[in-house]
Amino acid sequence: MNEKVFQTLRRRGEDEPFARHLGIRVLEVGKGYALVEMRLEPHNANIFGRPHGGAIFSLVDEAFEMAGNSHGTVAVALNMNITYIASPSLGAVLQAEAREQSRSRRTAAYEIRVREDQGRLIAICQALVYRKDDKISFLEQP
Repeated sequence: MNEKVFQTLRRRGEDEPFARHLGIRVLEVGKGYALVEMRLEPHNANIFGRPHGGAIFSLVDEAFEMAGNSHGTVAVALNMNITYIASPSLGAVLQAEAREQSRSRRTAAYEIRVREDQGRLIAICQALVYRKDDKISFLEQP
């Protein structure tokens, strides 16, 4: 894949309504790789006033989506297993970094790590996609 494809994915990710709603920014997309970030705002809080696990999971899912689709064909999630290591503070900026660990014709495995702005590890996720033969339609447009 070339840089134009990565930039198109990045732009589409930032235009995604749910990602915009959460304030997720796509920082980098490369072959089997993505880096995304989000500031934890008060509306991301759970009943204890701490960041909701669903907000962190959504950040992980965005990184996974970008990395999994970076090869230019449609990739859909089969499984995601997340382990929460630490609870970040509201106001913190989290980054999720997805790295492809293995890829075959039909599946690909990813590790996604979430870190707080000070580098503290917040969560680790192992994820698996099913790789379809379909080209991503918006990448085919001029």
